[in-house]
Amino acid sequence: MNYLASDKNILRQSFQSLLDPVPEQDIMRMADAEGLRGDHDLNPASFPGQVHDFKPAAVLVPIVVREAEPSVILTRRATHMKKHAGQISFPGGRAEAHDDSPVSTALRESQEEIGLDPSLVEVVGSLSTYITVTRYTVIPVVGLVEPSFDLTPEESEVAEIFEVPLRFLLDEANHRKHSGFHNGVERFWYAMPYNDYYIWGATAGMLKDLSERVKKL
Repeated sequence: MNYLASDKNILRQSFQSLLDPVPEQDIMRMADAEGLRGDHDLNPASFPGQVHDFKPAAVLVPIVVREAEPSVILTRRATHMKKHAGQISFPGGRAEAHDDSPVSTALRESQEEIGLDPSLVEVVGSLSTYITVTRYTVIPVVGLVEPSFDLTPEESEVAEIFEVPLRFLLDEANHRKHSGFHNGVERFWYAMPYNDYYIWGATAGMLKDLSERVKKL
């Protein structure tokens, strides 16, 4: 399979072969967190055991089908945000009562945050649900995006929109494992520095999941 093709049909077939079906219901209905990806991947002591009271969320992993090579849309969060200010993330957020599925959440949030028209996105599957220390269960919805978009950041949430070549993100040579101390305890996280962008934490963890799936096939 060619995961770096510029042809949408080839990309669709390639990604559908390695991705999971998108869950029809919120993952928060699950009581057992076993098998889920998350911050605990590199920090086993932080494994929560149960996620029934975690807040459901979804993000879009937007793979742009460009002629030269596929790329991934990422955002830099606004610096005035109370949580995760200035961090690199996928467009997405917490599920709302009127969202009927994780796909609805991911597409709605992407339209609100970066102005991405849902009609330009073809959902091809999902990555493993990612649980965070901030008590969210995040479903990464993977979509192929037509490049005819005109994006506009929602200034209250997004400071910048940019793209990274998919080739770079899938290459293990660009994956790092960094660490730091929080309340006297050393914690580890994945990082994929790209030019002046420090991609790390949950975003890097989800991309690591995608890279591992490609490597296995």
